[in-house]
Amino acid sequence: MAEKQSTIRAQPAENDKGVRKEDVDQLELVEGVSGQDNMPDKTSREPEIIRNLSPEERERLETSLRRKIDLRLMPMVVTMYILNYLDRNNIAAARLAGLEKDLHLHGNQFQVSVSILFVGYLLMQVPSNLVLNKLGKPSLYLPTCMIIWGVISGATAASQTYGGLLACRFILGFIEAAYFPGCLYYLSAWYTRKELVKRTALLYSGSLLSGAFSGLIAAGITNNLNGARGLSAWRWLFIVEGTITVFVAFCAFFIIPDFPRTTRWLTEEEKQLAAWRLDEDIGADDWVNSKQQTFLYGAKSAAKDIKAWLLLATTYGFTAQGTVTTFFPTVVGGLGKSSVDTLLLTTPPYLIAVIAILINAWHADRTGERFLHITLPPIIAIVSFIIAVTTTGFGPRYFAMCIMVASIYCGYVVTLGWISNVIPRPPAKRAAALAGINALSNVCQIYSPFLYPTSGGPRYVTAMAVNIAMAGVSIIFGTILRFYLVSLNKRLDRGEIIEGVNSTSGSRDEEGATIPDNTFRFLV
Repeated sequence: MAEKQSTIRAQPAENDKGVRKEDVDQLELVEGVSGQDNMPDKTSREPEIIRNLSPEERERLETSLRRKIDLRLMPMVVTMYILNYLDRNNIAAARLAGLEKDLHLHGNQFQVSVSILFVGYLLMQVPSNLVLNKLGKPSLYLPTCMIIWGVISGATAASQTYGGLLACRFILGFIEAAYFPGCLYYLSAWYTRKELVKRTALLYSGSLLSGAFSGLIAAGITNNLNGARGLSAWRWLFIVEGTITVFVAFCAFFIIPDFPRTTRWLTEEEKQLAAWRLDEDIGADDWVNSKQQTFLYGAKSAAKDIKAWLLLATTYGFTAQGTVTTFFPTVVGGLGKSSVDTLLLTTPPYLIAVIAILINAWHADRTGERFLHITLPPIIAIVSFIIAVTTTGFGPRYFAMCIMVASIYCGYVVTLGWISNVIPRPPAKRAAALAGINALSNVCQIYSPFLYPTSGGPRYVTAMAVNIAMAGVSIIFGTILRFYLVSLNKRLDRGEIIEGVNSTSGSRDEEGATIPDNTFRFLV
């Protein structure tokens, strides 16, 4: 106990409860105070190794560390997400390759086969992220889930009936749910807020590259493997892509690390810096007491935070627009080309989107601005939806397709990075918020397949009208969130304590009252 007390700096005169009078006069309790028992103040937490570095040495070490983390993490997590998205959405290419005919699907059975995946996907996201937070072993958890979903994806090739296809799709969604929200949480434990949007964009580029590769892979399989060993092209599609997934998952066991403090390939100095720079960024380390690590605590805290609901509404608008990509081969098919040409035509819009989201995310990180990088792209998306619904000419419609994907996802990836910016701690709350927002925003995936029936082509008027409305939702709620965060920053400027923001840093009195480190501000 004496050792802990020695880390607390000398205080001015205190009242009978141990709280400094100056702080009582200056601080207002905004949303209640809760804290971490006996947590040392920020200065005393700074590692001695870091404290002894000159600014130039610190900058060199941090640049080297960031490069090392990027090279170790990003290529593998992006590759894993490419395959996650590929295995989830290859059913659209399978449709063009004869799946509906071979399984005798009729009516809306294909649409149900698409949407059932997202029922499992929604159910598992929050529990999975909280399990990941509790276990603290992403190097084992994420690759294991990947092996399972790769096997299930490959097994879809054995489907002989509508019921068999539904079962495979539901289980696939249930297992795949672990990856994307888990990876967002994982990256937030390695990168600062200003670094996170660019890395989130790199991660999400995997889904767009998946869309580009999917068309090329499907075209190659349709041309070369249809009928091989008595199997239809769509069956080979599931087999080939599922096999690749399992292989990459085994490689991931040996490549991706856990968290900064437990990573073997970092030196002790690098481990301490990796953890400390996150502490500096949000005003507190990811150190929490046992209560704040529980599943229930994280879920309850996220559910009670209005910022999480505003982020959900903003994200939902983007996700609802993005459902067009699930049926992109079908929509592009309305241009009147052959099935192979249609698959090839889906590639350029995704490649354009990758370039666009990386530029938008890079600029958002460079400037620290979030609002305009989120709300301007949906305006371009609205233009693309209007063009797509008002003309059937090949040139204008294909131009609309090329800007459609980019404009939807430019704002979406910045919003995903904004979640960790706005809800940085404690880790269980951040994990629950990331998973909950991602899960609930994907509710639209359940009904969206019914917006793209074959009879609705080539204009898909209802779908495009819904997409325009959802772009408006993203703009409106993104604007509301910005004004709310600006108001919170003004409160922080006045020295107020805000629950979950500056109520978990700084020194404490015997009753847990906070003397905050008032350096944190929301990025807007």
